[in-house]
Amino acid sequence: MSDSNEHELLIKTPKQLIVAVVAAFVVPIFIIVLLANYVSTGNKPGAGSNAQAPESVAERIKPVGQIEFVDANAPKVLKAGMDVYNQSCGACHNAGAAGAPKFGDKGQWSARLSQGFDTLVKHAVGGYKAMPAKGGNADLDDIEVARAVAYMGKEVGANFKEPEAPAPAAAPEAAK
Repeated sequence: MSDSNEHELLIKTPKQLIVAVVAAFVVPIFIIVLLANYVSTGNKPGAGSNAQAPESVAERIKPVGQIEFVDANAPKVLKAGMDVYNQSCGACHNAGAAGAPKFGDKGQWSARLSQGFDTLVKHAVGGYKAMPAKGGNADLDDIEVARAVAYMGKEVGANFKEPEAPAPAAAPEAAK
């Protein structure tokens, strides 16, 4: 048969049992305390991370937009072509999105320039193919759109002149 030593227990006395039970509780608690101490002390940013740098925090909390209060009765101040381009047109024409000719690319603009200034303005004001009317900014005046077309055309060699604002209408005379 088998040897009797084969099934002998490691713990033979009550004292050994008490030591084993205490060790089973104390050792894991000691390890947990050491790990908690290691994690909670010292500055350990992620490798290569500057997420907590003042510049990064300032970038994340900056305002998304701004509000402009305008007197609805005041005469509208028309924007220059470059301003209109930067605010409305550049989003598509800088990247060439949806087939838009890239700003300053003479090859893409040559066929369009041959259509003439008036046709380009008509397409820009009314929309053409994937481009929405007025570049998606309905608040723009037709003259502002024409100025943006002239600005983009000048960048590729066209001699378009920015249109001037129309003269304000004369105030009606008071009844006598």
